[in-house]
Amino acid sequence: MKLTLSESKYLKDGISVISELVNEATFKIKPEGLEMIAMDPANVAMVVFKLLSSCFSEYSIDKPMSISINLNNFKQILRRAKPNDAVSLIVGDGKLDIILKSDSTRKFSLPLIDIEEKEKKIPDLKFPITIKTGAMVLNDAIEDVGIVAESVSFVASSGKLMVVAEGDLSKAEIEILPDDRTRIDATGSEDIRAKYSVEYLKKMIAGSKIADEVKIQFNKDYPLHIEFKSIDKAMLSFILAPRVDND
Repeated sequence: MKLTLSESKYLKDGISVISELVNEATFKIKPEGLEMIAMDPANVAMVVFKLLSSCFSEYSIDKPMSISINLNNFKQILRRAKPNDAVSLIVGDGKLDIILKSDSTRKFSLPLIDIEEKEKKIPDLKFPITIKTGAMVLNDAIEDVGIVAESVSFVASSGKLMVVAEGDLSKAEIEILPDDRTRIDATGSEDIRAKYSVEYLKKMIAGSKIADEVKIQFNKDYPLHIEFKSIDKAMLSFILAPRVDND
């Protein structure tokens, strides 16, 4: 197996974001591309990452295979990739070789590890509300509410999205209305409100490194789905469990 990226950004940024949530992961390498599905250690968030074969300048595999590696170690190596470096991934003899090549050729090796776990499947979730907007719109909203509280409520009502957080003394409200950049599609007319962890969301919004647009889907007391997609290149999405009030 040899995979080469002339544009390392999608792999480098993708692993940088994922490693904040997941320590170790298994990558499935198929003819259509590379795929990873993983849960964070607390089982609160699922991460799905895909790099399509069309993103690679060389994509050579004899047969589909799976490899498991430590993501923090992988991230440290990819950080050494310069913008003009071609990055090659070669599997052999119980290790993953990462070759960075431009003016010089640098080779790193990571041991392949065994992860004993059941195969992860993406849940089939149905949502009554879908918002597509600029990634920085969501980033700014989460950063704003993060200074007020540890949880945030997404509220869809009357064709708009409200991002709301309340602390002991402070409150933040961000209103996002449909415009040239923001599209809100709802299947019903009733208001939808759901609460999620700001700590997790702050890690997830770093997916804006992958794409300029984000898709947000949620429902009352239901997981949140956030997706960043770069057409014919990469996709990074997250499913986050809700915070349910007990009162």
